[in-house]
Amino acid sequence: MARAVKTQRKALNTAIAWGVGLLIFFPILWTILTSFKTEAEAIADPPVWFNFHWTLENYVTVQERSNYFRHFWNSVVISVGSTLIGLIIAVPAAWAMAFVPGKRTKDVLMWMLSTKMLPPVGVLVPLYLIFRNLGLLDTRTGLVFVLTMINLPIIIWMLYTYFREIPSEILEAARMDGASLKEEVIHVLMPMAVPGMASTVLLNIILAWNEAFWTLNLTAAKAAPLTAFIASYSSPEGLFYAKLSAASTMAIAPILIMGWFSQKQLVRGLTFGAVK
Repeated sequence: MARAVKTQRKALNTAIAWGVGLLIFFPILWTILTSFKTEAEAIADPPVWFNFHWTLENYVTVQERSNYFRHFWNSVVISVGSTLIGLIIAVPAAWAMAFVPGKRTKDVLMWMLSTKMLPPVGVLVPLYLIFRNLGLLDTRTGLVFVLTMINLPIIIWMLYTYFREIPSEILEAARMDGASLKEEVIHVLMPMAVPGMASTVLLNIILAWNEAFWTLNLTAAKAAPLTAFIASYSSPEGLFYAKLSAASTMAIAPILIMGWFSQKQLVRGLTFGAVK
């Protein structure tokens, strides 16, 4: 009886998990399906599900109108660049707060977290003027700098949490063996925190890849990433749903593929230290 109850509960939990997963994935599925429809079928009422004329016309039109690979490369440079620079800054900061905490360490952590509560539009005008004076408008360098600063609190918080799970005795033993501070961080601390660092990198690449507010306001054409590529299909004449869906599918495909192949590493890193 106990085994039957356990089996039933497992089946119920599995069904609920699949239901929630399908509910979350439904908007993505609908976008992908719409990208293969004609504009008339995309706005049909009642909606057409699978019984429609499948076409690649929208993808051809999108590629002819916009240079997808240029936007794609901008997204890669901006997301990876901002994440790597943020990691270089965050590793020593998280190490200091995790292993050499001061009286104000918690206050500093809370202050960094509070910066995420500020509406981005509140600093748009001064930041825009600074970028204009420095010649950073519509440049990948400017976007890398902005996204690094935006995601830095998250990177530090995540690394701080992972570093706190590592016993300080291991680092003390490395010091006793003659390891310098640099060797301690690079050869002892970082290898032990690989799962946490990997999940931090993946999460922040996703956040930077999907950032729309700053990319739309600080770029025009040269440094425009895929978020601006999608927004270009919204015009005063209206929304072309099929073409917009095709552009959206092309924009999210790389990050979906990356997330699919790295999901185990991401889950492992996010649960790092949860079970002792």
